Amino acid sequence: MEKLIGNKRLKTAVFISGKGTNLLSLIKFSNTKKSPIKIDCVITDTSKAQGLKISKKYNIKSKIINYKKRNLAEKKILYFLNKNQIYFICLAGFMRVLTRNFINNYKGIILNIHPSLLPKYKGLNTHKRAIENNEKFSGCTVHFVNSKIDSGKIILQKKVKIAKKDNPETLSKKVLKQEHILYPKAINKILFNL
Repeated sequence: MEKLIGNKRLKTAVFISGKGTNLLSLIKFSNTKKSPIKIDCVITDTSKAQGLKISKKYNIKSKIINYKKRNLAEKKILYFLNKNQIYFICLAGFMRVLTRNFINNYKGIILNIHPSLLPKYKGLNTHKRAIENNEKFSGCTVHFVNSKIDSGKIILQKKVKIAKKDNPETLSKKVLKQEHILYPKAINKILFNL
């Protein structure tokens, strides 16, 4: 990839709306010697995102964007990304859908992690729906982002067995553990072709 020149790491933004457990896992990954990314900033649509405490702890700048007017919000985000020369975006529990306009105007790569084996169970309440449909497996998927919800090209997936005693909370914990392993692997795969 042309942007990976020498040992220079790609400046990366992580978009969050919640706890930020994938953010923490990506920060730890970015601090390893061979990581191809450097997390430069965190963007969120809410000041209540607990992940902001994580960005503060690791001295990563954060930006809270008011999403009352989506087009204006996306303009502000694009301006911020360009100003900071961000080439790589990792969506990690960001509860907004990026518009086609945003994606077309962004000159880098956007990835997302989703807690199901796509194309099954796009959107919300994935664990509840998988259990209600008596699925034997669930899991997580890292994919490229396009303007349709959870519909971009799949990069990597990891299966998780659903036990009879599982409920949405226990399944969520099992899948989340795998998400933290899968996201860095997917980043390496597309940036290093590993």
